[in-house]
Amino acid sequence: MAYAHTTRIAHNGLGDRMAALVASVKQSLAQRRVYRQTVRELNSLTTRELSDLGIHRSMITRVAMEAAYGN
Repeated sequence: MAYAHTTRIAHNGLGDRMAALVASVKQSLAQRRVYRQTVRELNSLTTRELSDLGIHRSMITRVAMEAAYGN
């Protein structure tokens, strides 16, 4: 009786790991940029404008976190 067996081995070289690290850092920086921009824009609104959006001033950081990180 004959058996055929194949094994796949993932070879993640240094280049692959560095590329993944760079991609991760870029993603983190982009998310942080979205967070800061959202906070900046919401802080520039008046209380009345925030109320029209259904946002209280104390909710700005939470809304920005949701916008940037999806939490």
